Amino acid sequence: MRIRQLAWWTTAALVFSGCQTMNADADVPARITAPDDASRAALRATVSAVFGGRDVPLADDALTKSSLLLIERNPRGSLDAPPATGRVLEEPIRFRLVKSGEDCVLVDLRDESRHLLADTTCVPE
Repeated sequence: MRIRQLAWWTTAALVFSGCQTMNADADVPARITAPDDASRAALRATVSAVFGGRDVPLADDALTKSSLLLIERNPRGSLDAPPATGRVLEEPIRFRLVKSGEDCVLVDLRDESRHLLADTTCVPE
């Protein structure tokens, strides 16, 4: 009898959870359209803020062809002490651009933190 009740409640939970409608403002992967100096500056400032104010070089067409932005580790070195050569085994840091309602939001995929991109227009991917 107890197994039958458990099966009934499990089935009911699955049915009701499957009937929920998607939120109209759900995040959708997006890419930047018509990038200009203001949108590039907003992206650079946001990424820089994530890295504690460090300058992070970005391509002018970053996030225009894909919603994914990868930032690879750049080992520091100098002429006297160059960085060690070989494979860098650290995974790149990944960001995803999403359209959330009318906003373009950069999501840090490490911790799902969200950063609104000012002066930026984007379209669903």
